[in-house]
Amino acid sequence: MKDKAKMVQRHPFHLVDPSPWPLVAALGGLSLTFGGVLFMHNYKGGGELLCLGVFTILYVMFTWWRDVIREGLFEGQHTSAVQQGLRMGMILFIVSEIMFFFAFFWAFFTSSISPVFNIGGVWPPVGIDAISPWGLPFLNTILLLSSGASVTWAHHAIVAGFKKEALQGLGVTLAFAIAFTGMQGIEYMHAPFGMSDGVYGSVFYMATGFHGFHVIIGTIFLAICTLRLYWDHFSRQHHFGFEAA
Repeated sequence: MKDKAKMVQRHPFHLVDPSPWPLVAALGGLSLTFGGVLFMHNYKGGGELLCLGVFTILYVMFTWWRDVIREGLFEGQHTSAVQQGLRMGMILFIVSEIMFFFAFFWAFFTSSISPVFNIGGVWPPVGIDAISPWGLPFLNTILLLSSGASVTWAHHAIVAGFKKEALQGLGVTLAFAIAFTGMQGIEYMHAPFGMSDGVYGSVFYMATGFHGFHVIIGTIFLAICTLRLYWDHFSRQHHFGFEAA
């Protein structure tokens, strides 16, 4: 009886069981980084190491988040205190992403407001034919803002308990996201400059490329949430996975 009493949890927090996934994720990230560098410098085996890193990361994403879903949905470990901690963690992650993109905007404004002499002293630099902002970029902006509206609609539907409307909102959001990615691919295919075309090409492709990568990750995230919503994993009170997405 004493041992049983000791095992009773007297706090609302989740003491996570030992897991191999942080170590496997770190090894996958190491393989991804080294493989990417070796591949870009045309070293033998770089592509294979890069692919190994990608598949390792994808595998860890599936298994680790599967465990988190099990802990929260079936084991009931995600109490209000745990959900609050998860929300704070997600907020801090978003802040770090803001700082990440702030660096790219800083590079853009520094280069454009005070263009140096070796790019002609003008912005865009001499020889660069800039993409019109009123073509595909404008269309992609509309798609992006519309996806924000539709995913908010889905969120309100989940809170109100309207599963069908929430699924419709997520479906519309995914359609907008896929269209955005397709349009950005078309934009890249027809861009009159490359990443190696000075500071303009570097900043353009780094900023828009990482943003496109974020959209792809978000699309996968919301697609999983759509499946989870269909399988009744979310309730009006417990749907942090969707909120994070």
